[in-house]
Amino acid sequence: MFSLRVYITPLILGLVALGFFFSKRNPARIPAVVKQKGVCWVGLPQATTASEIEEAKRCGVSWISQTPFGWQRSASDTVIRAETISQTPWWGESKQGIALTTVLARQQGIKTLLNPHLWVKESWPGEVEMKSERDWKSWFRHYESFILSYAKLADSTGIEIFCIGTELHKTVKRPEWRSLIRKIRKVYKGKLTYAANFSGEFEDVPFWNDLDYIGVQAYFPLAPGTLPGIQELQQGWKDPIRRIEKVYQKFNKPVLFTELGYKSTPDAAIEPWRWPDRQDEISMETQSNCYEAFFQAVWPLDWIAGVYFWKWYPHTPRHPTDGDFTPQGKPAETVMKNWFVKQK
Repeated sequence: MFSLRVYITPLILGLVALGFFFSKRNPARIPAVVKQKGVCWVGLPQATTASEIEEAKRCGVSWISQTPFGWQRSASDTVIRAETISQTPWWGESKQGIALTTVLARQQGIKTLLNPHLWVKESWPGEVEMKSERDWKSWFRHYESFILSYAKLADSTGIEIFCIGTELHKTVKRPEWRSLIRKIRKVYKGKLTYAANFSGEFEDVPFWNDLDYIGVQAYFPLAPGTLPGIQELQQGWKDPIRRIEKVYQKFNKPVLFTELGYKSTPDAAIEPWRWPDRQDEISMETQSNCYEAFFQAVWPLDWIAGVYFWKWYPHTPRHPTDGDFTPQGKPAETVMKNWFVKQK
């Protein structure tokens, strides 16, 4: 009796081989990972509670960033202190507080990015610069001690992402960074990023290929005037997107917006990094429009791994009439929740 098996089996094998050949030549698109839907958790004097974590979770938050501080007397001081006579860590910024907040968040399925900052008296980290080679070596010794202590904390508590530095633009081309990254890898098993300032630093960092994420403090100016509409704000994202994508393509690392935020003021999109003043006019609509424009123009990009909105308060009552960065109790919170909850 004539059997088709003799012909079908080689045919099937041939088709499988042909499919493998074309899959190698034309690889399937790798599905985008679930984005990190984050907020920057404010560490306050009181202990965090499970109910406060749950409040963020109801808004679709799946990640929080926590920010302890080191203290530097000036931009050229070589010494970094864990605390000073006038500055001691609040509970939420202490190692005990970070560890417990991490555990409470994990119990509700929320992961953590630990992001230590330097508080530079009468300046900011972007101005940190030493006056001599000897001073540079001393500063990096102090910084290494500071950052490794938090890397060990992150590892012991199972924190998922660790940020090795924030907005230290004038330091990033120093050779000490690559050695420091290797030392951090020895004590911390999770993923690494660095939080680079939007104003050109993220384009200058030479060590992105040694990390797992490109981190950007994304306070890009989006509009020249007050009360911008969503369409104008989307247009304002075009150049930042082009610049960030160029860095992404060079290093082939996903991009995290380690901070992004807008005040509740009419001028929030002009200089988003500026702190609000008590005398500022209030505009919930501008803040809300900034959030919506981000989610429409940037969030769908497959190389964007996540965002952390500055900032989210536990304990503190919501003040929907103030100009603070928080979206809590404001229309911007609704925008964030709609987009965060929509993406599972």
